[in-house]
This record gives sequence, C-alpha cells and structure tokens, in this order.
Amino acid sequence: MKKLVCFGIAAGAGLVLLTAQDIRVNLSKEPRPAVAIPDLRGAGAAQNLMPAFNQTLWSDISSSPFVKLVPKTMYPTTVPQQPSDFREPPPVVETPRGRKGTPEIVTPQTGGGLWMSDWSGPPVSANYLAFGYTAVQNDVLVLYGWFFDLSRGTPANAQVIAKRYLSSVDDAGARKVAHEFAADILAVFGAKSLFGSKIVFVSNRTGNRLNKEIWMMDYDGSNQRQITRFNSLSIQPAISPDSSKIAFTSYARGNPAIVIFSVDPVRQLPFYNQVASVNETPEFTPDGKQIVYASSASGWTQIYVANVDGSGLRRISSTSAIEVEPKVNPKTGAEIAFVSGRSGPQQLYRMNLDGADVERLTPGEGEASNPSWNPDGQFLAFSWTRGYATGNFNIFVMDVATRKYTQLTHSEGRNENPSWAPDGQHIVFMSTRTGSPQIWSMLADGTQVQQLTNQGSNWSPIWGK
Repeated sequence: MKKLVCFGIAAGAGLVLLTAQDIRVNLSKEPRPAVAIPDLRGAGAAQNLMPAFNQTLWSDISSSPFVKLVPKTMYPTTVPQQPSDFREPPPVVETPRGRKGTPEIVTPQTGGGLWMSDWSGPPVSANYLAFGYTAVQNDVLVLYGWFFDLSRGTPANAQVIAKRYLSSVDDAGARKVAHEFAADILAVFGAKSLFGSKIVFVSNRTGNRLNKEIWMMDYDGSNQRQITRFNSLSIQPAISPDSSKIAFTSYARGNPAIVIFSVDPVRQLPFYNQVASVNETPEFTPDGKQIVYASSASGWTQIYVANVDGSGLRRISSTSAIEVEPKVNPKTGAEIAFVSGRSGPQQLYRMNLDGADVERLTPGEGEASNPSWNPDGQFLAFSWTRGYATGNFNIFVMDVATRKYTQLTHSEGRNENPSWAPDGQHIVFMSTRTGSPQIWSMLADGTQVQQLTNQGSNWSPIWGK
C-alpha cells in the first residue's frame, strides 16, 4: 500500500465509531452437512490418473465452508463404484440361546461398505456420499459420478447427482473432471466452485527485481503466467467483472497512467489518460462499462469515473486531501468505498457514485486502506494498522451496515491487499509472514490459510471470476 501524503485536512470528518466487539464472519450454512468422498478408482489406463483426480476432488470440496468432509480413516474398506453395487444385507435368523422361543430375524448392522447405513451410521456418520469410477473410452477419459443423500433410505431414492464427465486422457483431464464433479456437488448446497476463477497479481520474479509486471494464476496458485512485459513498474491491477480485461497502473511512459489489457488474446486496449502527474488505482464498475480511478488532474489526487476507453471523464470527489483506491459496490453499483486523508491519517470512506452522502467507515485510529467489497455488497475486507505500529497492516472484515468488524490476521508480518473470491467465502491477500511478500488465500473467518506463490516477491492480488 502506498501511504497517503496529505497536504491538507478537510473539516467535517465522520463521527461514526466502530464497536470494539469482535465478530466472526461466517457466511456458510450451519450445521454443515457431513460428506464422505472415498477415493475413486479407474478402469485400465484410467487408474494411473486417479491420484490427480482424487487429490483435486478432495481439495475442492474441503476448501468450502459449506460442508464438512468425513476423514477417510473412518470409511469402510469396500467402496461402491456405481448404484448397482449397493446391496441390502440379507436378514439373519438367530435362535435365542439358553431359552425356548421363536427364532428372531435380525438385519446385520453393516453391509461392509455396500449399503447406505454403512456410510450414514457410525463411525462415518455421513449425510452424503460421493462415489463413481473412471474409464478410457475412444481415447476420452470418462468419469461416471454419483452423489447420494443418505437420509433417503434406498439407492433408488438417494440419487442427487448422476452424471457423466468427459476430458482428455492425462492428469490435466483428470483434474478437469474432478473440478466439474466438485462444482456440481457444491451446487447442491448453494455453494459456488472456485474452479475457473483467476487471480491477477504483481510480481518482480523476472529480470530486474526493481521492475514489476502483471501476472495471472488459477485460484489454487497453478498455471502462473506473465501478462505484461513493460520492463517497468506495472502495479495496482483490477479485473473486469467478466475477467476479460485487466486494468492497472503503469510507469512505462514516466508518470503513472492507467493501462487496460484484454486477457484472451493478451493485447493492450485504448484508454485516454487525462493530463496529470498521477492516474492510478483503477477499478471496473460492475457492468464493466466504466472505470473509476484516482487522478491528480485537479491538483489534489481525487476520484474520477470514465468510460472503459477513458472518454466521458467525470470527477466524483472534491476535497483538499488525497483520495485513492475507489471500489464500487458490486451488488448495487451505486456506492464507492475509497481511501481518503481528509480527516488526517488515511481512513476508509464511502459515498454515492455521484459523490454525494460521504461518510467515514473507520473510526480514525491507525491507517486503513485496500477496501474490497464482498460480492453480496454487505461486507468490506480491508487493511488496517489498528493496534499495531504504523505501517504494520493486518486484514479486517467489516459489516458496513453495523460497522462491526473482525480481525483475520494477527502478528504474522505485514498483511495487505485483501480481495474477495467470487464465492464470497474466500479472501486472497499479500503477506510477508514467511519473509518476502507472497500471495495467500484463506476463508473469510481467517482459517484454511494457504500460500499460492513462492517465486520472487508478489503483491496486490485481485480475484476475478
């Protein structure tokens, strides 16, 4: 985060204070259903691809806060591969010992893994079961996947998903069908899969370490690839709602200016930069037709909005202080969160898209920056030095309506640039907790922290669809 340098302080700072009460941001359903996902097997040549498949399927489901995976150590030794494998255990006739009486018909408690109660009862105690198998047919990898609701009594009634998935006969194809099966499973619980979503970030890993370029990777850190090659400073990326365009700040021509690239194919698109010493921190509006950004064209760095090619320029904010990092509410498209020094140290503010109804969101203590809206338009993730030394940022999440907040990172280096995933449940951010700046992800309650980058230094992640 580039610290604001305020040359003037405006009067009328917001007086709304946050409560000091910690809240837990829990956007998932409670209680979470228990899901059993045993390792699937493959027929013939497909078996060699199953390690990649099973690891991907488990990882995709386990990363969601909507479900709870039952550990595989609890599973029966025999696993069904298709619905016809399920067999109700035959009744057993037992004669009471030591006394006369009518023989009793007793149903065994287990079918060895081939009956639904083997999975719904102890020790597994699952609510749902995923199973299936893969095979290679006509040089195509085919996954036959089923998902059962174990509360429905019989296999004929339990079927929730019964689907065939096709892909290439390699590890990439195995991961693809695993991602697709996982997405269908998560959809049963109203959850979104992160498969296909992209993270744009800044990295200095190539060439001169003083130069920074824009990079892109898949949601799990795989497939990292370079987008820009300016051999200069390319920073502060933003990604369009449909993930087809990237906007960023570039120093390639001297003063910082806004540059827009298309993603596929990668090429620069036209954008008019007004004459100014600074044009920076771009952000797309939810419809993808406009850009909001900060510019010093008026003297002070203020918030502007323009069409996606830079035309139709309009100034939004007007104060004697530096104002940057505008972020439009993705749900309403009618309000902007931004960073301003109008009340002293940089704080978070919000205002309407026309510049009206300005109010401060953070209470004035410490320094706040990097606002990011949850897709539901209710929560803001941001960086804040509250309770820490100047410059030592941590990640917080605020309920904008109530001003209540929770702290997600604690005394683990510098933590900045949070950005919400499309599912509204995950956050990607930059952290120096391992020494150098790297990209990490976590759930919105601060758990399941995972490192996504490790080459060079990396900053400013933005999560797109």
